[in-house]
Amino acid sequence: MATDWSDWIGREARAAERLDESLAARWLATLDLTAPEGAVLPQGIHFALCTPQAPTAMLGEDGHPARSDDPASLYPPIDLPRRMWAGSEIAFLRPLMLGDRIDKLSRVVSLSEKEGRSGRLAFLELEHEIAANGEPAIRERQTLVYRETAAPDTALVPPVVGEKLFDPKAWDRVQTMVPSEALLFRFSALTFNTHRIHYDAPYARDIERYRGPVVHGPLIATLLLQLAAEVAGPVGAFGFSARSPAIAGDILHLAVREQGNALELAALNAAGAVLTTAHAER
Repeated sequence: MATDWSDWIGREARAAERLDESLAARWLATLDLTAPEGAVLPQGIHFALCTPQAPTAMLGEDGHPARSDDPASLYPPIDLPRRMWAGSEIAFLRPLMLGDRIDKLSRVVSLSEKEGRSGRLAFLELEHEIAANGEPAIRERQTLVYRETAAPDTALVPPVVGEKLFDPKAWDRVQTMVPSEALLFRFSALTFNTHRIHYDAPYARDIERYRGPVVHGPLIATLLLQLAAEVAGPVGAFGFSARSPAIAGDILHLAVREQGNALELAALNAAGAVLTTAHAER
């Protein structure tokens, strides 16, 4: 029988900080970007702003803040240990600029449970409203998925890529990279994300049964946002959905094609299998 989570709907949390030069410099360095002319910063930097700051003593085994029924906690005590950022829909209303005061309001929108092929699943939807100097700047609807413990004999995922090779002809532009463990570590530090699947290879393999450290969903989203900006400039709307994990050290193809006023984007592995889908509108 599913838990009644109705008391959690509408629960809110607030945070604030300044988008200062040191954060901007670390963001640009992590992503190998040159400093932009003027004060406007690349889209995606909001992932590193107003991040959860639970004390170290309050972290769970996976590195995420431990869930509790404390009235101050935004995240409900779901009894499924494995957490994944499944995707987001984002509206960019105003550019974020160096020196902006950032205020973030996060709200629980929905929480549901169901049975999937791999067992019980829980879906948590959060709405984030970000203001810059008091002006609405970003609205994001984020979906988190919680899953059951992986059995010790579960096959490692994703499987090693076969011989089939990615064909770039269907895309207007493709960038190919190999996400390194150093990149993942830096992005975790930037976003204050202590989830161990991103930097602790033995934990990722032995406990969560991933083949290696997992590339962050918002990191892939940020890389796709950069690609979209190269083709069409900053976008007004962007969404991404994770289909399969990307692993550090594997080839990652970032691809985009124009469809009228919209862009279709994807992150694919060396064999051409889609790992993340995304879309953007100018």
